[in-house]
Amino acid sequence: MPRVLLIEDDPSIREGVGLGLRRRGHEVSAAETGEAGLGLMASFHPELVLLDLMLPGINGVQVCRRIRETSQVPIIMLTARGDDFDIVVGLEAGADDYIVKPARTEVIEARIKAVLRRLTEPAGGRPEVEFHGELLIDRSGLTVAKNGVRVPLAPSEIKLLLHLSASPEQVFSRQQLLEYVWEHSYHADARLVDACVRRLRTKIEDPDDTPRYIQTVRGFGYRFGPL
Repeated sequence: MPRVLLIEDDPSIREGVGLGLRRRGHEVSAAETGEAGLGLMASFHPELVLLDLMLPGINGVQVCRRIRETSQVPIIMLTARGDDFDIVVGLEAGADDYIVKPARTEVIEARIKAVLRRLTEPAGGRPEVEFHGELLIDRSGLTVAKNGVRVPLAPSEIKLLLHLSASPEQVFSRQQLLEYVWEHSYHADARLVDACVRRLRTKIEDPDDTPRYIQTVRGFGYRFGPL
């Protein structure tokens, strides 16, 4: 079971979530502040981070950005109900998913498994290595390079790119992408898709140009465009 770093300042949630995950076989290290959590990143080497948005001192968004400077470890945000603005900001900072508190351990475990499945996306019968202009996509190695330089992608970003590029010019609705990449089935989480697309574009598109790879189909969704 993957090692989980839990960064949460509420002691009851920290203890409850930690206990529930340990009972399911996870090794869990917990921190009550962003500073402490960042310190544990280096010593604990987590395979997934559960990160509260509203932390004292360095908040969850800042912690997420700091982690993304050096690591593409999966990050799931823990948020309070009604924190819609903070959720979007957290997703833009690089989080892969979010969970609204309070949440049962079963729900958290299901989200953890869904995020980690994105790290083992099969090639699906397509060529293992594809070239799309200057973009190289290695489906078996789950890596992407642009102009020969490796592009670091979070789990949700690589799975979204793999899915779109597998069917060039096919238009996918936000709901279709939500169900495939995030395994969510309710429309309210369409912001997950939009935030992930924006992050992905900053990494694979040329700055200040019309998106070449991930194209918006207004009023519907996205497609992997012709080159």
